[in-house]
Amino acid sequence: MPDLIYEVKGHAAYITLNRPEHLNCFSEEMIHLWTAALEDIRDRDDIYAVLLSGNGKAFCAGGDVKAMAAGDGFFESHEDITSTALARKNSLWTGIQRIPLILEEIDKPVIAKIHGPAVGAGLDMALMCDVRIAAESATMSESYFNAGIVPGDGGAYFLPRLVGRDKALDMFWTAKVLNGTEAERIGLVTLAVPDDQLDDYVEAYLGKILKAPQQAMRLTKRAIYQSEQSTLRASLDMVSSFMGIVTELDDYRTRTAALAERLNRKTPK
Repeated sequence: MPDLIYEVKGHAAYITLNRPEHLNCFSEEMIHLWTAALEDIRDRDDIYAVLLSGNGKAFCAGGDVKAMAAGDGFFESHEDITSTALARKNSLWTGIQRIPLILEEIDKPVIAKIHGPAVGAGLDMALMCDVRIAAESATMSESYFNAGIVPGDGGAYFLPRLVGRDKALDMFWTAKVLNGTEAERIGLVTLAVPDDQLDDYVEAYLGKILKAPQQAMRLTKRAIYQSEQSTLRASLDMVSSFMGIVTELDDYRTRTAALAERLNRKTPK
């Protein structure tokens, strides 16, 4: 079996990390398949939403610690990714760092389903998603300092935007471990649900997204992300353009007509 499974079922794309015997830690094959899957998702109009999860007992353990200890880089490779500082930098730039850059180009909702450990760069892969739904017993840690390294894949960018600068520094500096309930409390995950309800809850959540007005959803996502880096005036100008676009679409006409019909039924004659 490949180290990552990519499937499209109906209008949903499923990316499943598939190294369960290694707690889904990264491999060269996994990274290549991951970026290829995201590029396909980005370019296809028939995909409405994406679900990221891990096989086995973990979501993702991040970098391959055994490979790092052996001097093979963040995972074993047939290429030279370790001989110089520049080679190590480029291994990140052309490898794992492509994932957040491609995700930035995807306007469709991306959901992470977290169970078991999500550690270091493995946790950061979930932080890059739009919504994180975790099992209450899931364990999450920014464990980079345990290996004497810095967050090299985007964690320093994403984490403070979710939990605040002080909590982000605390997580990095102490490498503390949070369960799903604690992670929800500080905003690290969107929702924490009982373990035995995780699969059903995520599928139901995904089902709601698949039924939503797709262009309005994508433009809303783009508006939120771009507004974080723009002025109020620029944001309002952008969303007024988006409003003009969506009110030309069939979704707008059919949904407003259905709303009006429901209101008419509720209004006393």
